[in-house]
Amino acid sequence: MAPKKLFNGRDLTGWDSWLGYTVPATTYGTPSSAPIGLNQDTFGVFKVVTEDGAPAIYSSGKLFGGLLTKQSHRNYHLHVEYKWGANTWTPMPRNNGVLYHSHGAYGAFFGTWMSAIEFEVVPHSVGMLLTVGDSKGKQSFETVDWRVGATVPVANDPSIPYPSRRYFKGGLPSRLTFPTWNVDAGSDAEKPLGEWNSLDLYVFGDKSIHVVNGVPVMAATSLTTKDAKGRTVPLTGGKIQLQSEGAETYFRAITIEPISRLPTIAERKPG
Repeated sequence: MAPKKLFNGRDLTGWDSWLGYTVPATTYGTPSSAPIGLNQDTFGVFKVVTEDGAPAIYSSGKLFGGLLTKQSHRNYHLHVEYKWGANTWTPMPRNNGVLYHSHGAYGAFFGTWMSAIEFEVVPHSVGMLLTVGDSKGKQSFETVDWRVGATVPVANDPSIPYPSRRYFKGGLPSRLTFPTWNVDAGSDAEKPLGEWNSLDLYVFGDKSIHVVNGVPVMAATSLTTKDAKGRTVPLTGGKIQLQSEGAETYFRAITIEPISRLPTIAERKPG
């Protein structure tokens, strides 16, 4: 079966937008208003443009939010190409991401994103895995329900911030639980600023693999969430979100195809 285009190259058919607060700097503090909400993008945060001679989805980054597939997906190979734009709007490093298995309420995480697993797109750590929880309407990390979980084989890397964990094939299986809700990518496979990068996400059952420019940089198992009764259950599907989070980003060539198993990650050769 040929890959299906999630982006038709003309418009945002098949996608919904959800935008957070009008002042993004208050997202994790004290917002002065309710989230902008569902399909209220009168700001042009997400739009179709021509970039390098081909159609692309522009994510401005000026407001925080997500472009979400209307449909949920499971057992697939997702291909996305992205390129950073010139502008950033926050003092933080460039930041974006592809959130998968997105489920639950729109804007559950600080009024802005659905609960999900994140394929992080940030310089030098593209492919990092984060769990995105439910802030339960409160603007405090102290009260977040980190309802999403994952297990990743890791090695300790003291060169990166706490919890200093980096994906390592054959490493010690480590569970992502509060306050350690991320594992860094196994290597920095991103191309120089201004070049297009390819992301390939493979998900099957409650497992996933992140690939950046052909390099496997993350593998996770035992993806979980909580059901309505608070019980931990396997997380095996959901919507896909493209982020807007402080930096201009272009997305193109977005395709999805069903798979019947995960690919095998080869052992690294010495040297």
